[in-house]
Amino acid sequence: MIQMSEQKDLSGNDKTQSSSGFNINPLDMLMYLLARWYWFVLSIAVFGGYAWYQYAKTPYQYSSSATVMIKNAGHNNYNYGLDRFQMNSYTNVANEILQFQSYKLMRDVVSRLHAEVCYTVMDGLREIELYTQAPVNLSFLEAEEHEDFSVDVIPIDDKTVRLSNFIGNTVNSQSMNATLNDTIQTPIGKLLITPTLYYANKWYGSTITVHKMSVDNMASIFSSNLSITQAENDASILYLSLRDQSPVRVDDVLNTLITIYNEETVKDKNQIAINTSKFINDRLIIIEKELGGVESEIESYKRQHELIDVSSAASMSVADKQQYGNQITELELQKQMANYVKSYLTDPSKITGLLPSNTGIADVNIETQITQYNTNKLKRDKLIKNSSNKNPVVQELNNSLMALRQNIIRDIDNVIVGIDAKLREARSRAGEAESRVANIPTQQRQMLSIERQQRIKEELYLYLLNKREENALSQATTETDARVLDPAGGSDMPISPNGKNMIMAGVMKGLALPAVILIALMFFDTKIRTRKDIEDGVSVPFLGEIPEAKNRGKNHIIVRDQGRDIVSEAFRIVRTNMDFMHIKNKQMQVITFSSFGPGAGKTFVCTNLAASFAQTQKKVILIDLDIRKGTLSRHLHHQESGMTTYLAGNAKIDDIIKPSEFAPNLDVISAGPNAPNPAELLLSENLETLIAELRKRYDYIIVDNVPVGIIADAAITNRIADLTIFVIRAGKFDRRMLPDLEKLYRSKQLNNMSLILNGASVKNNGYGYGYGYGYGYGYGYEEKRSKFKFWKKRS
Repeated sequence: MIQMSEQKDLSGNDKTQSSSGFNINPLDMLMYLLARWYWFVLSIAVFGGYAWYQYAKTPYQYSSSATVMIKNAGHNNYNYGLDRFQMNSYTNVANEILQFQSYKLMRDVVSRLHAEVCYTVMDGLREIELYTQAPVNLSFLEAEEHEDFSVDVIPIDDKTVRLSNFIGNTVNSQSMNATLNDTIQTPIGKLLITPTLYYANKWYGSTITVHKMSVDNMASIFSSNLSITQAENDASILYLSLRDQSPVRVDDVLNTLITIYNEETVKDKNQIAINTSKFINDRLIIIEKELGGVESEIESYKRQHELIDVSSAASMSVADKQQYGNQITELELQKQMANYVKSYLTDPSKITGLLPSNTGIADVNIETQITQYNTNKLKRDKLIKNSSNKNPVVQELNNSLMALRQNIIRDIDNVIVGIDAKLREARSRAGEAESRVANIPTQQRQMLSIERQQRIKEELYLYLLNKREENALSQATTETDARVLDPAGGSDMPISPNGKNMIMAGVMKGLALPAVILIALMFFDTKIRTRKDIEDGVSVPFLGEIPEAKNRGKNHIIVRDQGRDIVSEAFRIVRTNMDFMHIKNKQMQVITFSSFGPGAGKTFVCTNLAASFAQTQKKVILIDLDIRKGTLSRHLHHQESGMTTYLAGNAKIDDIIKPSEFAPNLDVISAGPNAPNPAELLLSENLETLIAELRKRYDYIIVDNVPVGIIADAAITNRIADLTIFVIRAGKFDRRMLPDLEKLYRSKQLNNMSLILNGASVKNNGYGYGYGYGYGYGYGYEEKRSKFKFWKKRS
């Protein structure tokens, strides 16, 4: 009901409110969305159900991680333990990460674990990977590594299984029985089926899908799920993480990956030792033959000259000679080793091999260059495995190796030249010493010469034997590059899918979608829905809201005396609010109804308002002044003589007044027959005469007028109106027409203009004022009782 504070506004004199646009506060928007809760329930059910379905069918994912430390990262030496066997080695952590991620390494892991064969069962909608816990083990005897096969295995008893759904190059749905531990010919080739320790009664009748994937595809899957991170930029600690559907397989794959990586690094490191060992063995064979020849020569010389002992007196004479002889021996040894290395470097068959290190050449620069050459050679061989000779890095290394080889040859030549110079000097001094022992027999000198050759060969032979043992020891004690700090391990709980998050995401989507759509519809909706839409846009006095009348059937008048329904209460409120529309104590009798177009429901409003006044024991007459269409007359079934007959002078007042069958105090004047000149009839003075007479007979004269603006009839008949009620239909009236309505009110084209909102929703619209007639006596009780009956019927 309109409050007393609003009476001044209803008079139409002091109200200055203007259109304020489309304003909705957050609380209004929240209530608007809550009023359409059923869309949210439906959307949440759809999105939440789909999220649950996705969660139910998504395989579990388990995570495992391991921590390794790369030794000799950035700086360190590999010390092979003896003499000068040291080789500077630099390990680049970034390169080691790439090696861990290499496709070849992962392919070796899959092959070693036979991880390309997957054993799965269905747990509801979800696929579970059994891995080593499968009850059977299938061997695809004729399958190639690149082929994909699939077959379903169903254990029947302790000796028999059923095979079905063979999928290979073709799909074959036939089934066959197979005996355990036996080979059987199937559409996908020969299979060997063996039971495992997990084969038990609980698996009887269960379907186990065995899928043999290609090794390349399985390696790609594992590689894509492998993650390697470095603890810090300069740190040599790596964190390896892997995801897989089996908590057991994920640990096995990660541990095997580290093992194979270490095996590969040890193999690369031992390649130098292998080449050195081959060189030493070759030289030992040659030296052994030469040493045997020298010993045979000594034996034949002594037999020929019958030499058994050398006079001790000669030892003193040749003391000086022996000193220089020893010097010559050492120099010749160095020269011979230099020649051996030079011959190895210039040998075309050895051009692709590694160079022997620690050859005994007394030149640190040559040893350093040989070590650098072997290191670059290994790096070049490792790169060429995953690349080609056209790789710029490989070509650069080839050029570097060629340059190093030439430098080594040149340095050896310089060493040989230096040794030759020293030999010449030593031999010169030895010749001087020989001249002092000229009395030594020729046989003795020749014997000494032969023995000297024997000593050289023996020393060289022993030297090479010693180096061979050292090389074997270094090969046996080669360390791996990766030290495992934490072996692969993880939780038995899956890390994905996260059912709570997936369902919550689905619920949030279910909430967001209808909210976005409803808010978009609300902002793009230009129709008048509630009283607030009208009051924010115009300053025309507002009488009230008429709720949408449902299930009214053929009855156009639905208000009832003492009725507790919301429509009857609404008309009572409008009837009460009309008392505030009196202007200067003038009696308000003639009430006309109009709108901007047809379909606003003014005929329904005026007839029910007339019935509401009649139920208060007031004498009311209802006039159908829409003489062009006669909508009211058709609804009340009054088609005989009426307004057109009277205005044309062909009937008297009493002839056109008919009693209504809906209320005892309600009379009706119909529109009458269609007239060719309705505007001229409405301009007739007979209209004023009729209204003046009716004012004497009736308390209220309710006039159903024509729409404003379409034709001139409404403006013509405005002269008889004490109150003009403009009817707006909720959901059909465009709020963009509110400025036209405000202009109509400001220009006073309609006498004492006011508004009624027809067809308002009784539900809470969520914004604006909503419809709430709780003032009427007994209404709240009636509403509760009707809701109780509704739910009682539902139950």
